Amino acid sequence: MGICDRLRGRLALAPGVLDAARSDFAPATGDAGRRLDEVVDAFAHGYNAVLRGGYDAAELPAGLRGFGYEGAAMSSALLDLMTVSRGRRLHELAGGDGAGHIHLINVGAGWAYARMRLRPWWTVRADAAPGEQGVGTPLLRWLAWDGWGFHRAFFAPRRVFIEHAVGPPRVRRICDQGAGRALWFYAGADPDRIGDVINGFPGVRRPDLWAGVALAAAYTGAQPADVLAVLAERAAAHRAHIAQGAAFAAKAHLLAGEMPEASATAVRVLTGVEPGVAARWADDALAASIGGPDSPTGYEGWRGGIRHAWTRKNERQTVG
Repeated sequence: MGICDRLRGRLALAPGVLDAARSDFAPATGDAGRRLDEVVDAFAHGYNAVLRGGYDAAELPAGLRGFGYEGAAMSSALLDLMTVSRGRRLHELAGGDGAGHIHLINVGAGWAYARMRLRPWWTVRADAAPGEQGVGTPLLRWLAWDGWGFHRAFFAPRRVFIEHAVGPPRVRRICDQGAGRALWFYAGADPDRIGDVINGFPGVRRPDLWAGVALAAAYTGAQPADVLAVLAERAAAHRAHIAQGAAFAAKAHLLAGEMPEASATAVRVLTGVEPGVAARWADDALAASIGGPDSPTGYEGWRGGIRHAWTRKNERQTVG
């Protein structure tokens, strides 16, 4: 048995491992609970599929395939890190159909770094050929820190949500967006629980946590419009960050060629516009960042551009 075969056996996620990790999470009820379970199962499917030989997105229904790519990216990056292959498997995953899920692939890679107690991008090539939207595309690759923050909050929720542990200072805001996505699961997708947890954080960290919550809410499509309206109300002064997170979700779904109706509804509630418009905010803000710094500062400029687009939209409506 070769080293890769031995690694695959050791790394496989046994049934129930992710459920056990959620033992301290607040239970989500009804359709929301079923949807979050489907998301976790899809992640585990993609993760284990790579270890079995390869991830075939067609094995999952539309709307869940991105979560499968997130899991597949984690196990691909783990194998790359353990065999020092400079990201070969991760880049292969990002080719072909994987290009439509590039956001989730970058996020999934961040899970692997967190699992290995490393900081992205150690030993994995983060560069892409000119013109390619590869794993290392400028700014998108910083999403790995979002995945890093999600992993830490998902597997050590007390440390993050109660003790308020902080990520590395340079990327703290990106990590907090990832923690916000994990909070959606930790709080059972309940707006009041989410608001109570976020209000316990220092004020400077709340906007990014809300952005992550909205990203998860819009991408999972786990809650109906009336619950999402309550979520937006709880966000209060951070509505622009809510819109930014939802716009990220809209772009990720549309790039993959799918927009589940539940996610489309979430985007409309959280941004006030159609998913295509929200996705254009993300595209325009990213285009405006071309030539800028490939750094956390550049990434925050991208997010800020989306918030600015939402603010302008609301200002025009107020004037009208």
